[in-house]
Amino acid sequence: MKKRALISVSDKTGIIEFAQGLIEAGFEIISTGGTKKTLQDHGVDVIGISDVTGFPEILDGRVKTLHPNVHGAVLAKHDDKNHAAQLAEHNIEPIQLVCVNLYPFQATISKPEVTVEDAIENIDIGGPTMLRSSAKNHEYVTVIVDSNDYPTVLTELKQNGGVSKTTNRRLAAKVFRHTAAYDAVISEYMTELADEENPESLTVTYELKQSLRYGENPHQKASFYKKPLGSVFSIANAKQLHGKELSYNNINDADAALQIVKEFDEPAAVAVKHMNPCGVGVGRTILEAYEKAYEADSTSIFGGIIALNREVDKATAERLHEIFLEIIIAPGFTGEAVEILTSKKNLRLLTIEFDIANKTERKLTSIEGGLLIQDRDSYCLKDAEVKVATKREPTPAEWKALELGWKIVKHVKSNAIVVCDEQMTLGVGAGQMNRVGAAKIALEQAGERANGSALASDAFFPMDDTVEAAAKAGVTAIIQPGGSVKDQDSIRKADEYGIAMVFTGIRHFKH
Repeated sequence: MKKRALISVSDKTGIIEFAQGLIEAGFEIISTGGTKKTLQDHGVDVIGISDVTGFPEILDGRVKTLHPNVHGAVLAKHDDKNHAAQLAEHNIEPIQLVCVNLYPFQATISKPEVTVEDAIENIDIGGPTMLRSSAKNHEYVTVIVDSNDYPTVLTELKQNGGVSKTTNRRLAAKVFRHTAAYDAVISEYMTELADEENPESLTVTYELKQSLRYGENPHQKASFYKKPLGSVFSIANAKQLHGKELSYNNINDADAALQIVKEFDEPAAVAVKHMNPCGVGVGRTILEAYEKAYEADSTSIFGGIIALNREVDKATAERLHEIFLEIIIAPGFTGEAVEILTSKKNLRLLTIEFDIANKTERKLTSIEGGLLIQDRDSYCLKDAEVKVATKREPTPAEWKALELGWKIVKHVKSNAIVVCDEQMTLGVGAGQMNRVGAAKIALEQAGERANGSALASDAFFPMDDTVEAAAKAGVTAIIQPGGSVKDQDSIRKADEYGIAMVFTGIRHFKH
């Protein structure tokens, strides 16, 4: 039987060598449009698609391969006498190999000035149809969508005279993943274009970035996937300058650190352990901010992850070098800083584009058999209708401390309490089953430093016991959402101790 291959590719990487290899293996080449011209320009004999269909390419190339002479040639079962008779009746010659990749829709919509018209024109129709037909009939047809598979196919053709069923099935599976991902990107684009908030179905796609050594624990397998056209301000788009491969826990903790540090415009440093901040500091310089973060909890920061929102200079690098850290994330590192920090073999140094504005992505959380999706908690104090609930209003210094605490507490696992001053956290109580328990942890950690401090709570006080504990520790200002049926009890207790208490009307649960 004469062997035929159909080639139609937007990405022409390696296609000349591949086509030449197919000819050496006894294939005739059928091709379309720009691919046909490229092959002919390099001396490859090509049969035009119009010679196969008996019909010209029309509608500016929108219709080329959508024809029975093509899809019949691809979908026929080669060992089915009925199929063979129908092919013969209609003068259709079978196609044994299809090599197609698609219009660059993702690359097109990633351009800043892309128009809707350009995006629509880059939705491939014939390509996915050809790929799906070929992949469905993979028992008889080899289908290739990835240039990385060219060498495998050519090697099997050369050594065995054909491509194995195992390889054909693997290639077909890749095709269906590829077309599904392609359609998912288009679906997301069109859904946003149509301003649909809760479509009846949700299709998402991610690309493998890294196979991880293990997950949260060594007995758990794990992988790291990246969202196409996802936020630039992301660990998935970080550039690693130095150090070991990131682990599952590293990635989670690094993301938590980034989400906190992006709250700040002034120089800020965030230390994270187990996805909770253990120390946050702000200052006039990034060195001062880091020193505050370190001073906040010099024990827990050991082995932690640090995110800084300014370039790391020599002086800051020297201080960072003094303790064991897993990861340092920053917009950049000076040459001197890199020289100092890379002396530690395993320390990961990551850079992130802090200055690039991104749309806020929704948060996806998997559950057994399902998926939860919600907006990210980007609500800030400036968005809230702040109300001073007590007789005494906060002083200017207390307002600054309250604002700092409110920025941080929404990133702490609930129930959450943060004790801080104007420049740093003093105590963090995270993930407790009751609020007074979280307060006791935060206040105990703050110790004597709690005198004159502010306390932030992610949700309202159902009892006045948290206010009592805060007052006895020396806290002078509290910020909380309010909204409890017992708010008046907390207000009275605050007034009793001369505490200024502010209600925001907004809670910040983080589970």
